[in-house]
Amino acid sequence: MPRASLHSLYIFFSMVVLASSQTLAPKPLPKEPLEKYDNPPPLSPAVATSPGLIFQFGPYTSYQVNVVNGNNIVGDAANEPSICVDPINRNKMSIGWRQFDSVSSNFRQAGFAYTANGGSTWISPGVLQRNVFRSDPVLNSDGAGHFFYLSLLQNFFDDLWRSLNGGQSWTNIGGADGGDKEWFVIDNTNSTGHGFQYQAWSSDGNNYGGRQFSRSVNGGLTWMNPINVPHSPAWGTLDVDSNGNLFIGGVNLNTGQIWCVRSTNAKNGGVIPTFDQSTPINLGGNIVSGEPINPGGLVGQVFLAADRSGTTTNNNVYILASVQPTGFNNGSDVMFVRSTNGGRTFSAPRRINDDPVNHAKWHWFSALSVAPDGRIDAVWLDTRNAANNTNSQLFYSYSLDGGNTWSLNIAISNSFNPFLGYPNQNKLGDYITIVSDNAGANVAYAATFNGEEDIYYVRLPRKVWNLTTTADFNGDAKPDYVLYNADTRQTAIWYMDNNVFVSGAWGPTLPLNWGLKDVADFNSDSQPDYALFYPNRGYTAIWYMSGPTLVDGASGPTLPGSWELAATADFNGDNKPDYVLYNGITQQTAIWYLDNNVLIGGDVGPTLPNGWTLMGVADFDGDGHADYALFHPSSGQTAIFYLSGTTLIGAAWGPTLPGSWALVATADFNGDGKPDYVLYNSNTRQTAIWYLNNNVLVSGAIGPTLPAG
Repeated sequence: MPRASLHSLYIFFSMVVLASSQTLAPKPLPKEPLEKYDNPPPLSPAVATSPGLIFQFGPYTSYQVNVVNGNNIVGDAANEPSICVDPINRNKMSIGWRQFDSVSSNFRQAGFAYTANGGSTWISPGVLQRNVFRSDPVLNSDGAGHFFYLSLLQNFFDDLWRSLNGGQSWTNIGGADGGDKEWFVIDNTNSTGHGFQYQAWSSDGNNYGGRQFSRSVNGGLTWMNPINVPHSPAWGTLDVDSNGNLFIGGVNLNTGQIWCVRSTNAKNGGVIPTFDQSTPINLGGNIVSGEPINPGGLVGQVFLAADRSGTTTNNNVYILASVQPTGFNNGSDVMFVRSTNGGRTFSAPRRINDDPVNHAKWHWFSALSVAPDGRIDAVWLDTRNAANNTNSQLFYSYSLDGGNTWSLNIAISNSFNPFLGYPNQNKLGDYITIVSDNAGANVAYAATFNGEEDIYYVRLPRKVWNLTTTADFNGDAKPDYVLYNADTRQTAIWYMDNNVFVSGAWGPTLPLNWGLKDVADFNSDSQPDYALFYPNRGYTAIWYMSGPTLVDGASGPTLPGSWELAATADFNGDNKPDYVLYNGITQQTAIWYLDNNVLIGGDVGPTLPNGWTLMGVADFDGDGHADYALFHPSSGQTAIFYLSGTTLIGAAWGPTLPGSWALVATADFNGDGKPDYVLYNSNTRQTAIWYLNNNVLVSGAIGPTLPAG
């Protein structure tokens, strides 16, 4: 199939209808506080431990955060993570969460952890106050790198804690008004409101007769008497634009209408703030709670963020939420709107999740952040790949043009069952959070990979150019690098002489939503071809190449749900490459035998152990059969699965990689007839070759550094 046909196929299947002619009334929202004291502290807090979980999903590594001395506490629970990042030293971060010491009690406290090495190691000293009921953690940082932790108490007042050492310890600096489902923002602009803190909370769980807003002009030490906000927006975040104008997003709990409210004088510490503009928001659906995916909580809150980039998108205001589409009573979509005129008007709603419309699917807990350069990042939990419509994965998408267009949705995590480990409360919390910078984004999310609710951190790096695979493109019998640009979808070939870069050439640009998974000679013309995969629908395609030039294309077989194309190699000895499939839920592999682009048979392959990723296929023991090269990102350990056809016949440890390095491909670089490891350091963008004799490291050499853009 030629390029144009693939792109047309994408356009055809991407045509969706966001609303229906049905006129079902919006579901009523709860009229009582979502956070309230219920159970007393557990008599027997969980004390048993297991190793803290670190796992890799593709290029993304998730680290468990709620650990004690690196260990998971078996039988406790943690959810509603909020993350803050030091803007001066982005290796320093802290995450707060609702800590349940035992799943037998829904009594919760204010858990926290910190990292000083960019999230690779998390240390959790405990909770803010032992046996004090706390909920709705919200963390933020000011321009000096001071961290703040806003916490809801049993009496529906908040207090504010401050850390001057990157979240290692916290000091209570006083009461902070507040109420149920509070959010706050710190003005880090150069406006007259620099350093001001603004807080809004729900109209329920409210000690002020429905008044929902307060301000601190002295770093959170004292707060003004709360005031009303027009239209009473709740369950939504706040932000300031580059001029210090304040925006509040949220939903009216009586009408279900979503609002954006603005104050242009909140930055004037000499006056009581007023709100000069209120704009109703159409997100193509409704904020909902008590749905099957999260029975005791919300499907999502309203996330508002402002662009302070100083670019052409400066002062844009964005709103994102997981909503149930208008006219339907099941499922949810991630919907987005933007304003280019200070919140006066907003665009038509745009659906960010790019899977086919299916109202049995949930796209929930969406969260939004804007990088200093204006890039918009969105993450959410997603059931698109689950046959039961409930098992969820963390997904990600970004926009580089102010929300006009969005990237292919990418799965970031393994799948998990969100119903496991409820702490006598039937929900996974009510939100996850994300903080962006120009080099990527930091995400804190709750998941049940351990069979219980835990907090995880994942870094979404902006690598732009990635080393995808290797193959000989210029016929010199030496493997070359195949690069892919995540922003432009451009590919490139770097011609190599062993570990030395010789020259390069542009390859073809991939169509939207298609990914390059591997390279092999499918049409037996002695030229490597591209194997493409459309992850949300399971489509595959072959692009036939002559060197770096696209000659023709053809559709390949379509994969079933939950399976992805992981690699290609000849497994049945017919000198034709076959597909290696991987199921991220079961960790099962399978081989699909191909004749060019046609499926002619298949077999089950070995199941990978927990925490291990298939990174390459090559004949390591010289028996004429393809073997699996596995990588364990949390330890850096590698291993070889020796295969005979699709049957596992043995295994051996490979060399362990140093920190920050990952195994990305395998190929024979020094011409000794034995496959070698290709390594990549995502921090420095450096590559390296480790020369192997079977599974034994013989020597190594530095390879070229990938470009940043």
